[in-house]
Amino acid sequence: MKTILNIIWLLLSGIWLFLGYCLAGCLLCVTIIGIPFGIAAFRIAVYALWPFGYTTVERRDAGAGSCIGNVLWLVLAGWWLAIGHIVTGIALCVTIIGIPFGIANFKMVPLSLLPLGREIVPTDAPFASR
Repeated sequence: MKTILNIIWLLLSGIWLFLGYCLAGCLLCVTIIGIPFGIAAFRIAVYALWPFGYTTVERRDAGAGSCIGNVLWLVLAGWWLAIGHIVTGIALCVTIIGIPFGIANFKMVPLSLLPLGREIVPTDAPFASR
């Protein structure tokens, strides 16, 4: 079932989210300071391309650098990305067919708010990284 949902997601919105996050990642990697944020954008892009069957977990070894980076990300880009995912999720949940895709957008909100110090893992092994 998750394969079918991923294919429909890919055709309807996944490819556009993937391309948007990849473009943001490329722009962020232009400066040395932006490279960690660009890598986070690429990680979100892969998750946005194929979200069903995966989840995010917090990395225990993330230190103060990821905390400071998350604060910068939250202030500069995180709010806007999260609002976009929330609005899109609400719009998708209006129809019965769109509910799983709306939930997938809601799953991306925490990752778009605070991406540093998080890892994307399969849903059948959410504690594998711990």
